[in-house]
Amino acid sequence: MPRNNFLPQFPYDYLGAKAEEYNELQWMERNQKKTTLECVEYLFDQKLGPTDIKDFSNYLILDLGCGTGFSTEVLIDLGFNVISIDILMDMLEKTYHKKELFSDMNILELILANMVNLPFKPSTFHYIISVSAYNFITYKKTTQSEIKKTLDSTANYLNKCLKKNGRIVIEFYPNTDKELDLFISSFTANNFDGYFIKNNPNQKGGKTFLLLKKVDNV
Repeated sequence: MPRNNFLPQFPYDYLGAKAEEYNELQWMERNQKKTTLECVEYLFDQKLGPTDIKDFSNYLILDLGCGTGFSTEVLIDLGFNVISIDILMDMLEKTYHKKELFSDMNILELILANMVNLPFKPSTFHYIISVSAYNFITYKKTTQSEIKKTLDSTANYLNKCLKKNGRIVIEFYPNTDKELDLFISSFTANNFDGYFIKNNPNQKGGKTFLLLKKVDNV
């Protein structure tokens, strides 16, 4: 898989030998782990509200679209209890093979699942992060109505999965401001408050972080 400025093609660039290649790319590992640390930092951004959490071992976090486990490794190392999901077995298997290297002191579950139809009870997670995977929930959705319906239903279910005052950070790659607005509106319509951060405020697309907090109904 060459290093370039284009998004890999889902799911073809994550299957078979390409999944193995992805897992062995050192620059990919560095980028994914760095981005995961950024996501965790943004979870506790003061603009989302004050927090004084110092010990992550009492908190359960969902790694949404974990791929080969680069992000999961970081979350485990930080002390979180982690549930990681991915829709592609070829990618999830790589995380499974790393599992024996993780600390026995942390909870880690790996689940083959689609992020648009998650198998979790309400109020399961304190936090959710997604690194370079959330774009793919609209795969094979060709009309605006299909895309909007998928985004809205996924945001609604993520809200239900979170505990009171739960938080999400999503790092993804919208192509245009219009696409970014679609993603943001899906969350604001489903009881989330928050904002986005771009590395370059003037960029039209590219790497973007959504920082979101569940707003509980009174």
